[in-house]
Amino acid sequence: MKLSRKNGLRASAIGALVVSGALVLSACGSDNNTETPAKEGGTKTSAAASNIACEGAKGQLLAAGSSAQKNAMDLWVKNFQAACSGVEINYQAIGSGGGITKFNQGQVAFAGSDSALKDEEVAESAKICKTGKGVNLPMVGGPIAIGYKLDGVDNLVLDASTIAKIFDNKITKWNDPAIAKLNPGAKLPDSSIQAFHRSDESGTTQNLGKYLSTAAAADWKHDPKSKSWPAQGGQAANGSSGVATAVKDAEGSIGYFELSYATANKISTVSINTGAAAPVAASSENASKAIAAAKVKGTGSDVALSLDYATKAEGAYPIVLVTYEIACDKGNKAETLPTLKAFLNYTVSEEGQKVLADAGYAPLPAEIAAKVRAIVPTLS
Repeated sequence: MKLSRKNGLRASAIGALVVSGALVLSACGSDNNTETPAKEGGTKTSAAASNIACEGAKGQLLAAGSSAQKNAMDLWVKNFQAACSGVEINYQAIGSGGGITKFNQGQVAFAGSDSALKDEEVAESAKICKTGKGVNLPMVGGPIAIGYKLDGVDNLVLDASTIAKIFDNKITKWNDPAIAKLNPGAKLPDSSIQAFHRSDESGTTQNLGKYLSTAAAADWKHDPKSKSWPAQGGQAANGSSGVATAVKDAEGSIGYFELSYATANKISTVSINTGAAAPVAASSENASKAIAAAKVKGTGSDVALSLDYATKAEGAYPIVLVTYEIACDKGNKAETLPTLKAFLNYTVSEEGQKVLADAGYAPLPAEIAAKVRAIVPTLS
């Protein structure tokens, strides 16, 4: 799960964005889960979740969407359920498109999406929200890594043009002159590139498309708004985990997924030649430098962001995403509203944002987090 300067985010707001390398989700068991005495009201808490306010949370809360934030969501759910007895948060990582569909059909209380709602999706949400509409609440950011498996090549460098041509089936050999030029001295094999993409609708796909359409406009002519893979050729896999597994298992492969999946699977990642003094590696810290330049384009309770995919700032990794939790600003179901608000209050809290470092994500910049923290309690 990145996972987002005046009119947006000052550099001082991102001091907390420097994060450590990603850990495999199973390693999250290292959290101190020793139970402490129950809070007032009889709710058990854990040391890791001692400051979580349950605030009337009860029963089951259904959510679905972005697989990019799955590792972060797993951490949040684990901590929240430890603090709030009798509460079950069920998040299905089915992709951003699937999550938005379920939300607009009234099947889930909130959806996770790696891209903001389109105008037509907002209009559709009004049928479910009734007295309101769906709003975009940024919750986590991070880099989209370009992962690869190529024996003997440990530090691959690509630029936007070569990435576009590889995924558009226009560069098909690893020793193509364009790749060789970016990697002098590397022993590039005369073998075919196996390019993997998402089979499901995905905000990760959309964000990669926005980057390629912006930074390599001459080479990527596809619709940058599409959540479905738009190019011909290549091989498909379901979800970020599916693409990561495919790359891990296939020599000569390349694919895209969030950094946490690359780290968990020990997959090498591409450094991007952005035109800056040196190629930029995929890391949470480097992604945060790009996310910090984002500008808020949403109004009112909507905090949709506009990202700068063409950044050439030193050390700024340009292929980034911000994952939003999408909920009704008004018209939420009365039976799930207290749990929805309590859970989102936790995820955007300082404590909730801090745990993101353990999963290789970047916490929200301070100004954006403050804005979301002010909005969540107003959901009704």
